[in-house]
This record gives sequence, structure tokens and C-alpha cells, in this order.
Amino acid sequence: MAKEIKLSASKRETSGTSASKALRRTGFVPAVVYGEKAARSIKINGRDFGSMITHNSSENLIVDLDVEGEVIKALLREVQHDVLAGHVLHADFLEISMTKKMRVTISIELKGEPAGVSQQGGILEHLLRQIEVECLPGDLVDSFEVDVSELGLGKTMMVRDIKLDPKYTVLTAGDVALATVVVPREEKVDEAAVAAAAAPEVIGKKKEEATAEGAAPAKGAAPAKGEKKEEKKEEKKPAKK
Repeated sequence: MAKEIKLSASKRETSGTSASKALRRTGFVPAVVYGEKAARSIKINGRDFGSMITHNSSENLIVDLDVEGEVIKALLREVQHDVLAGHVLHADFLEISMTKKMRVTISIELKGEPAGVSQQGGILEHLLRQIEVECLPGDLVDSFEVDVSELGLGKTMMVRDIKLDPKYTVLTAGDVALATVVVPREEKVDEAAVAAAAAPEVIGKKKEEATAEGAAPAKGAAPAKGEKKEEKKEEKKPAKK
């Protein structure tokens, strides 16, 4: 179940970038509470808020906001931080009813070693880290634990395979892959490169090729351009007496 925390706040009359900067300089954090009909601008003590989020890492944190005596049950939706300094810039809350179901995103944690890994040498790939569900605020949890110990090599677990309590309605599509066990990838060997590396180097090959360019043409070959073909003179035999 999600933790419930009390936090004091007060109404904020001004808004805008300049007003928010001035508010932060006085030690407060500007925030907004979104309700079904309207949104309320509030301010929270920066030290108290910082301590709350430091000691509570839950992604679904329910807070009792005491706004000048009026207690508002709210879910912490988003916290904006300064990228460089790291301090809190702004916070968003969503007003909720403990008797009305709401849509939330909950993390998935894989438990157990798949048979495809321990017995068949495969590799487990976690494909989906969160799913969206509908439930009552009182049933919120930080994460769902999913047992993958029976997942074999080449097998895939889908969202529809997750077994949850009926109080949770899964909104993520059932055919979305959650986890799979795959065959380890083998490095492909370039056979041509291996053959080239293994072949012995022919020493003096380039020199021979260069010499061959200026060599005399082979017997029977056509003469080069401008070269006269030497006519073979036939020797005359002396006449018989």
C-alpha cells in the first residue's frame, strides 16, 4: 500500500516565473493541486518537502495536504528539479478520493531465474518496465513482482500472462511483450578477411609486375604501334651443278 504523509501548505496568490523565483528565495516551493473542477495554487515549505521526497522513494505517494486547515487527499504526480543545482523548482499534486478508482503506472520487477537461462544458457531480456492499471488509492503499491522462473529459451512472457489480484484492472494491452529469453549472440567471422590474413605474402610480386611492363612482347604477339615488322629473308640455296 502507498504511504500516506501529512504536509502543511498555504494558498499562493501570485503566479508566474518571477513570482515563483521570489517564492523560492524565501524557502518555499510553488505547487499546484489539480482537482476535478479546478486547480489550486499553493506553496510548501521547501525543507519539509525536500525531506519528504528524500525519505520516500515511492512513485505513487499519497499526501494529506493541510492547506490552512483544509485537508486535501492528494497524489504526488510530478516534481521538477533544477538541472544544475538539483533543488526543487515545482510540484504537482492530483486531488483524489479514497473510494474512487484511479489510473496509475506501476513498475514491474522480475523475480526468479528463468529455466531458459539456468538450464539452456539463454539471456533474459526485460522488455517492459511499467504497466498502467486502475485501482483504488488505498491499493497502490510501489511495484508488481512477476515470476519468470518457468520461462524457457525462446519463450516470451506477455502482459496478459501477469497474474494480479482482481482489485487491479490492467489497462496496458495484453499482447505487449514483458520479458523474453533469447539465444546468446555469436560474433560473426568474416571468412574472406580470415582467408586473406592466412594467405602467404608473395615477396617481389610488385617488382615482377613492374618489370613485366617493359618486357619484350611474347612470341607471336602483335608489334607495338609504330614498330615495323621485320621481314624474315629466305636464304637462297645454291643451285646444283
